[in-house]
Amino acid sequence: MAGTGGSTEAEQPPSPWVVRFAPVVGTGLPVLDVACGRGRHTRLFLRRGHRVVAVDRDLAGIGDLRDDPRLEALEVDLEDGRPFALAGRRFAAVIVVNYLYRPGLNDLISAVGPRGVLIYETFAAGNERYGRPSRPEFLLAPGELLEAVRGQLRVVAFEDLVVDAPRPAAVQRIAAVRALP
Repeated sequence: MAGTGGSTEAEQPPSPWVVRFAPVVGTGLPVLDVACGRGRHTRLFLRRGHRVVAVDRDLAGIGDLRDDPRLEALEVDLEDGRPFALAGRRFAAVIVVNYLYRPGLNDLISAVGPRGVLIYETFAAGNERYGRPSRPEFLLAPGELLEAVRGQLRVVAFEDLVVDAPRPAAVQRIAAVRALP
């Protein structure tokens, strides 16, 4: 779902939601950028000194970063029905923007390590009024992210609203942390 806006991701700055919660991630700790696209969030966390695992089914958008020793780029189709490629690995942050694949949602939540944070933002029901995506399988139901983390992570912030930028869209966002075991 990356890149469904009017401008390309390369031209887009990082999501303000991700930028807002980036300081929650401990210095230098590993970050997972799911469906990284052209790498706007991978780039943000690399600039902040983190090791980043960037996952997408096509890594062409981050080809210029391949020589960065802090980057682990994994070309993986998270929707192909195979077991989660990062099962058992834990991250200080799991970043997901403009991507939704419900069967893999619990895997992403499980990848949040102790004191780690899930920073998630994607399209929500109602977005069909503004364009793509418009199919229900790509739109979160009201409160769906809250339900997904219930009993697993502590919600720090949650929004379910219509935004004007970078284009009008119905979105749902959550920042949620895992307490120590």
